[in-house]
Amino acid sequence: MSHAKKKLSPFLKQCFVTGAVCSNIAGHGCILGFPAVLLPQLKQNDSIITLTEEGASWIASVLGITILVGNFITPPIMEHIGRKAAHFAVTLPIIAGWLATIFANSFEALFIGRILQGLSYGMILPLGSVLVGEYTSPKNRGAFLMTVSLAQAFGIFFVHLVGSLLSWQKTGMICISFSITSLLMVLYSPESPSWLAAKGKYDESKKVFRWLRGDEEEDELEEMIQAQMLTKKSGTEKKKITLRGIIEVVKKREFTIPIILMFHANAMMQFAGGTTMAAYSTIIVGLIMGPEASAHLWMVILDAQRLISNTIAVYVINKIKRRTMMFLTGGLCVFSHIAIAGYVYAKIHGVLPYDSLWIPALLINLQFFSVATGMVPLPNVIAGEVFPLEYRALGGSISVVSAAAFIFVTLKTFPGLISCINLHGTYLVYAAVLTYNLIVIWYLLPETKDRTLQQIEEKFKRTKYKDKNDIDAVEGLQVSKAKLPEQFEDDKLNEIEKL
Repeated sequence: MSHAKKKLSPFLKQCFVTGAVCSNIAGHGCILGFPAVLLPQLKQNDSIITLTEEGASWIASVLGITILVGNFITPPIMEHIGRKAAHFAVTLPIIAGWLATIFANSFEALFIGRILQGLSYGMILPLGSVLVGEYTSPKNRGAFLMTVSLAQAFGIFFVHLVGSLLSWQKTGMICISFSITSLLMVLYSPESPSWLAAKGKYDESKKVFRWLRGDEEEDELEEMIQAQMLTKKSGTEKKKITLRGIIEVVKKREFTIPIILMFHANAMMQFAGGTTMAAYSTIIVGLIMGPEASAHLWMVILDAQRLISNTIAVYVINKIKRRTMMFLTGGLCVFSHIAIAGYVYAKIHGVLPYDSLWIPALLINLQFFSVATGMVPLPNVIAGEVFPLEYRALGGSISVVSAAAFIFVTLKTFPGLISCINLHGTYLVYAAVLTYNLIVIWYLLPETKDRTLQQIEEKFKRTKYKDKNDIDAVEGLQVSKAKLPEQFEDDKLNEIEKL
């Protein structure tokens, strides 16, 4: 048995703990895509549940409201009981929500099921990226964080594929297996070494860190532990959360800049079209490609393309800088929105010089490629990197509030926008929103590739760097601080803090 454990490399161990997170997130991807399966079947004459258009929009968008509630449940569990306990807690409402959905025979029962599922979705949003970010090595962290979006894309693809073959009840019975699998994997996953260090459990933190990373990243381990010792010895250890405490935290640059950054990144993620396509894919495909196209077939094809693009992104994220990838895919997403708007407008007004099914198919695939490789996965990557350890739960919670608000706004208003300004007008509005958010992100997002979480935190604490040498000097100072012995003189500490 011990020999088998030695054969399990640190990379494979990181794959396992990340897999537990991704299995749960795949189940939440099924939640996002389920309305595209559920709503068309409920509109059929033989449906056991009668659903109005207003009821259908609430089934799709109620996630945005319940995410807000779930978002505030996870952080206290993460901080006081641990990341592992929080991961356990996430699985309970989603399993209950699937069961309520599977056995539903009325709109009210379906609505309760969606509320429970949205509650779970809100609970995992501040947790998933934090877990993966704290479990994994900096050299592979970007790729592992990308698997969060890959798992969500797989869940959407899976529910659409199964739902095109089976009834919505049987689809729900299959989708619940993702959450049950994750629950079993969490049993064999360790606690986060970062959380253990923050709680002063240094020996246990070292043991878990070395189990996850091996013996080749001792510098990061010492940096993390000594940073926590510095925090405690300088009297700035975390206190009970109060309104005054939150106000003081909000005044700190290393907290406010990531919050503003994530607010715009979350807006960009939702208005890029991934969420609306997951819930209203048959409607969107029909409006862009026309009634002659098979909406269900193209829904599955686009989901497959999104899954492939997400897989490519997992590899590319380790090769390309975060900022480069963000603005390349962001520019492509804006272009695809404008191109689709122009195509639909020209088609409606009969001014297309040439038309063929491959043109809208190409434009939709361009949009999906940009969504899958950058617009959805990169905000998840950034969320796992930019928040300081001391305020990670609070920062993640505030970030998720914005994400939930944008999910609700996009899903609830999309049918209304289509009715008022048609699809081309809606896509132009989305393109304008995307452009604004990309401009803000351009000024706020530092390069985080290959940097430790402690180095990224130090980067946000500084107002500006003149050049790369200044960045290296600050990082060198951080390493020097991290390697201080546990017993040090007060004047030395003060000297370092002044720098």
